[in-house]
Amino acid sequence: MNAAPICGVVLAGGRASRMGGGDKALLEIGGEAILDRVLERIAPYCIDIVLNANGDASRFAAFGLPVVADSVPDFAGPLAGILAGMDWAQAHHPEIEWIASVPGDCPFLPYDLLPRLQETALDAARPAACAKSGGRLHPLAAVWRISLRGELRRALGAGERKVEQWAARHGVAYAEWPMKPFDPFLNVNSPEDLEAADEIAERDPEL
Repeated sequence: MNAAPICGVVLAGGRASRMGGGDKALLEIGGEAILDRVLERIAPYCIDIVLNANGDASRFAAFGLPVVADSVPDFAGPLAGILAGMDWAQAHHPEIEWIASVPGDCPFLPYDLLPRLQETALDAARPAACAKSGGRLHPLAAVWRISLRGELRRALGAGERKVEQWAARHGVAYAEWPMKPFDPFLNVNSPEDLEAADEIAERDPEL
């Protein structure tokens, strides 16, 4: 099945409380910023990429990406970032029907993440597809039809905050990746995670 054009949205709006604050996407793994690693994996499949982050956008200036903040106040979580990405895509690429969301703190995302997710959604005739590994769902690594935008805005206004719960209500397909030799959806939430990711990068510099 032919892939449809897609916009990528890197979710980097979290507070990184377990890391003591700051931007996890700017942390380095194997001498390379996590954000650079994320972009390397999704850029070949996106007609455009936007970064969702709150606060001073200039801290991401070196990456040359548009930066959009949440339109929902009070740090409403990653669903607000997905909505911000949908809004941006609709405004700048109105012909596009899909966005892909990826977390900004996962340095080893699979290189085939976006094409597999989109193929899964299209084959299942679902408006979304999310990644899994080891039976665990990774709802931020997903593709979404932009036609869900109005419902997402309403859900956020009604207090919805859980990506998995919201996605399940609209019909979501799943694509699973193996956990060996490591979980490709390892996310850097703590200093211990950062150390583990560095060890993986040291063992296999090609990653």
